[in-house]
Amino acid sequence: MAARPGGTRHATLKDVAERAGVHAGTASRALNPATQGLVSEATVRAVREAAKALDYRPNSMARGLKTNKTFMVGVIVPDLSNPLFPPIVRGAEEVLSRAGYTTIIADTDNDREREGESIAALRARQVDGLLVASASRDDEAVRTAVEQGVPLVLVNRRTESANVPTVTSDDRSGIEKALEHLVRLGHTAIGHLPGPAHLSTGLERARAFRHHMSELGGTLAPELTVECSTYSVDAGAVAARTLLDQAEPTAILAGNDQIAVGVLDVLRERGLRCPEDVSVVGYNDMTFMDKLSPPLTTVRVPHAAMGAEAAQLLLRWLAEGPPAANVLTLPVELVVRGSTARPRAGG
Repeated sequence: MAARPGGTRHATLKDVAERAGVHAGTASRALNPATQGLVSEATVRAVREAAKALDYRPNSMARGLKTNKTFMVGVIVPDLSNPLFPPIVRGAEEVLSRAGYTTIIADTDNDREREGESIAALRARQVDGLLVASASRDDEAVRTAVEQGVPLVLVNRRTESANVPTVTSDDRSGIEKALEHLVRLGHTAIGHLPGPAHLSTGLERARAFRHHMSELGGTLAPELTVECSTYSVDAGAVAARTLLDQAEPTAILAGNDQIAVGVLDVLRERGLRCPEDVSVVGYNDMTFMDKLSPPLTTVRVPHAAMGAEAAQLLLRWLAEGPPAANVLTLPVELVVRGSTARPRAGG
């Protein structure tokens, strides 16, 4: 083993191979996700166990010199204080870490200029690729990066600016499930507070709401829809006040859980009870939504799985070249809790 400072020694790939009883080249293939398929599952398992027992750590600098890679990936998020993004990052980081990559996270604070600066800064650090969760529908920074050949995968949000691999959740299905639940309970006057239309999630969910409301026979009066300026509690409260000033919904479908929390605040502010007076449905099933009073009915999105799938797509790109620029859509599910009930008599 190579010497460590203080007299201990680093395990080498040769040490791992000897412990597992295989050739060093086989051990290398077994530890690389891009080449694991070339060896048997039993061999991969044996090599991994040997590497764990020896506390083996690949020398990323040496690998980089051989492959002209830094083994670093940039992950760009719009707001790490938003509870939906940490699971995306964790899902991606778990996959990337297993493949020997270090993750560098940049938070744009929902600022387009800052997003462009973040992409430029990460590229200056010579990251091998980017996972971008901050994209807007018209995203110049993403378009420029793609045009310049940067390996890049979008997650959670789409852009119309560039043809690029994307991993999202099934927003149409999620809105349909939420509306079917409310209509089965007897609601027809259903308000909608979609997220901002410059984001794909806001636009897609608003379109799905109109489509499925029409199919289900609900009321599509314009005063029952108020767009939120951001995905936030404050923006949800502002939109909820506008909605309740101009209409009398018996249920409100929020663009995300934070907007829904803003709705619950305004209902309490106005002396209205949830769900007795107004039912509320969120979207995402973020942490602690089951601890609200009442617990929030919401659409559960597999955020960690989205991050993991996006990371797999990026790794495939780095190993095999650009993939087809398609959209991978993951299924969602409705989680029914205490914030929805039948409308009050005469409501």
